[in-house]
Amino acid sequence: MADIAWMLRHLEDIRAAHRAGRVDKAFAERIMLAVTHVNGCRYCDYFHARQALAVGIDEAELQRMYAGEFGHLPPEQTVAIAFAQHFAEQEGRPVPDARRQMQAYYGPDIARDIIVYIHMITMGNLLGNSADALLFRLRGRPMQGSKFSDEIAVALMTVTILPGSMLGGMIGKRIRGLGKLRMF
Repeated sequence: MADIAWMLRHLEDIRAAHRAGRVDKAFAERIMLAVTHVNGCRYCDYFHARQALAVGIDEAELQRMYAGEFGHLPPEQTVAIAFAQHFAEQEGRPVPDARRQMQAYYGPDIARDIIVYIHMITMGNLLGNSADALLFRLRGRPMQGSKFSDEIAVALMTVTILPGSMLGGMIGKRIRGLGKLRMF
């Protein structure tokens, strides 16, 4: 629930991170893969591995990342990748010093964008893993530690609340834009 609430509160930050381009596509994919590796979402892993290949990350680098080897990464990205992995390992509650170090290294704008990408993929992992848990449950093999009520709640929010909130954000942005127009 906290991940969903974060996404809904930060829709403008998400749009701003994409528009700003401070985190390039390959860097964003590395962040997404680091979090997904910890969270184990097979759907996100498949999608972001394909995206990584499409933006120039080669198969050998993907294999090294999957093995937990980060020495081959661009040095300016290793702090973010380590933080992303730590964030996922701590289930969204990184130690404050880790967050401060990441923010000091990148500065407030890039650090905010990195955190946005981490939250986005965490949400994607939640949706994918919840869908898997529900599918396994329907096949008579419930996943250990998963509750039916949580699986249903995430599924219902995915098809109702999240799209409606995103649409509301887009409409609100258009309305705010219209208010800036000047009449002759």
